[in-house]
Amino acid sequence: MNVSVLGCGTWGSAVAQTLACKGIVVTAWQRYEDKSSQMESTRKHPILTDFEFNRNITFTANFDSAITFGDIIILAVPSHVIRDITSRASKAFTTDTIIVNLAKGIENDTLMTMSQVIYAESGVNENQIVSLYGPSHAEEVIRKLPTTLVAGCVDKDISTRVQELMSSEYLRIYRNDDILGVEIGGSLKNIMAIAAGVCDGIGYGDNSKAAILTRGMNEMTKLGLKMGANKSTFSGLSGIGDLLVTALSKHSRNRFVGEKIGKGESLEKVTDNMRMVAEGINTCKAIPDLVNKYNIEMPISQSIYDILFNKKNPLKVVKELMTRKLGPENS
Repeated sequence: MNVSVLGCGTWGSAVAQTLACKGIVVTAWQRYEDKSSQMESTRKHPILTDFEFNRNITFTANFDSAITFGDIIILAVPSHVIRDITSRASKAFTTDTIIVNLAKGIENDTLMTMSQVIYAESGVNENQIVSLYGPSHAEEVIRKLPTTLVAGCVDKDISTRVQELMSSEYLRIYRNDDILGVEIGGSLKNIMAIAAGVCDGIGYGDNSKAAILTRGMNEMTKLGLKMGANKSTFSGLSGIGDLLVTALSKHSRNRFVGEKIGKGESLEKVTDNMRMVAEGINTCKAIPDLVNKYNIEMPISQSIYDILFNKKNPLKVVKELMTRKLGPENS
């Protein structure tokens, strides 16, 4: 079985390397010709520099070549370009193609999850789409540190194939037929990680961060239920698991963004100095529309929106959160 990975960021490259080390032949698409050629010749990643790419990986900037190579197409591009990339690749999809999505986010204009966007643009059946989420930093997967993920798919047979394809002695894949819940959890946790970073930047302690994560988990679950997901999914790898690793880790881009903003830097300055995408920023843009559409309160998410896009003072926002109308924990 051949695999095509569209996107050579840190996570896409880590997934490609994991497959290649299992003896699977991989074509990895890097949109810039010079970067593709450099990765092919040096066998090095520009950011993850402490490993060498397996020879089972071939890098190319030829999009058509990449999409026709794989029986399985792994989408490893940022969420805001998933629609465009899927549309461009759809001409190569067949009834046997399996699309594995790694992107996490909510499309701003439509409020669709990534699998919903892929379904709309790809022409394939829903059961051919898998979203692979969970607590996973590329830096650790490359080092072959034990990691677990969940393959969300409505079709057990398809998720089982992905499970067997990806699993190894250091990467364990579980299945979940609630792909909607998997994606909501994996997307909204990035906003909570920004909130946790704001706490770090301001100088708050463990109590504050625990409050953010706990109440943030409540927001994620409530929205998920409103959208039709299963409550139990948020207790799993793409829910609490992904939230913990993203909100607490030094590797987390989203937590990094929040920390810098908590220290007084502007969003523009922070993002200008980053080499990678923090998906929580884009996902957060959808919060006002999600709140309105589903008639739900999401005070932490809305507060992060205000900090990022309305330039509200983080200290003032925290005070407003702490002095909201009192109520029961499980309302």
